[in-house]
Amino acid sequence: MNELAQRLQQTVGMDLWLVTLLAIGSLTLLLNQGVRLLLRQAARWAQTTTTHWDEALLNAANKPLRMIFWLISLGWMARVLNTHWAEPELLADALQWRNIGIVISVAWFLWHLVGEVTQTTIQRRIREGGDFDVTTATALSKLVRLLVFVVATITIAHTLGFQIGGLLALGGVGGIAVGLAARDLLANFFGGLTIYLDRPFSVGDWIRSPDKSIEGTVEYISWRHTRIRAFNKNPIYVPNAVFTTIVVENPSRMSHRRLKETVGLRYGDFAQVEGVVADIKAMLMAHEGIDISQTLIVNFTGFGASSLDILVYGFTKTTVWVEFHAIKKDVLLRIGRIVAAHGAEIAFSTQTLHLAGSTSDPLPDAEVPPRATP
Repeated sequence: MNELAQRLQQTVGMDLWLVTLLAIGSLTLLLNQGVRLLLRQAARWAQTTTTHWDEALLNAANKPLRMIFWLISLGWMARVLNTHWAEPELLADALQWRNIGIVISVAWFLWHLVGEVTQTTIQRRIREGGDFDVTTATALSKLVRLLVFVVATITIAHTLGFQIGGLLALGGVGGIAVGLAARDLLANFFGGLTIYLDRPFSVGDWIRSPDKSIEGTVEYISWRHTRIRAFNKNPIYVPNAVFTTIVVENPSRMSHRRLKETVGLRYGDFAQVEGVVADIKAMLMAHEGIDISQTLIVNFTGFGASSLDILVYGFTKTTVWVEFHAIKKDVLLRIGRIVAAHGAEIAFSTQTLHLAGSTSDPLPDAEVPPRATP
């Protein structure tokens, strides 16, 4: 072997270790360029596919992968130098920093992969016009990136020779102390995590709670609080921990809006009740704003204190507040016309006075002021 090295040294005119270094550097440069061209060609192919994962993977792996090739090459060069100079400490330090560089490269790849996947997914869903919660996607991206950073930091500390066990134990004790001191802050954090995972509401939703005086449109969800804009335009800042203990209604996710009205006719119009009920139901069945696939009820429901009560119950196709009231106005006007067409009238609060010993029949629907109550 030594004879072969001497002949090669005489032929090239350079030391063998120097020739080896040049060969490793040249090979690494060629491999780096080859990987670069291969990734570029793969990126063109990825643009023709329907999935976005391949594009995110290639974009994130471009620079970190080439950096790993150079780090491995530098490790080989360090071994060659060690055979010439016989410096074990220099080799150990070089290999240690090589390992740290590889950890940083992997973390760099994962960091960019999470960002690429998040941005591509958000842009694609927005372009398709589907229902997508951008806030949740961004929060999960930040959480995964934080996890990558923590794992990379612990791995680098272990590579440098730090005692990770003691550090983790110290962190556990410190975590308990901090947790007791910042209990409310941690409760809000986990409350925000619950909102992000369960998604009972998202930004832009109209929510309300029967347990608290909370009602309005969600404007912002952070890890500590949720900002809600009330209908009087005042902001409401609600700690996230509150949402783990109260009932939250989300009217923004309703499928229909309910139309429920009671129409009262005079007792003198009893003969017209059946016809009025039939015409009101026929009108609702033909109304363009009423969803007849849902529950639709038009019935005479009882004898009220001063009226014959007819229940009108149904659901509109729209859930928009303004459009719902326009449909409700139209339905009530049509009901009033139907009642008038049958010669009946809408009842109002009346009382019938019966006089003791009177031989004449009492006048129906005599308007008598109601008795004042103390």
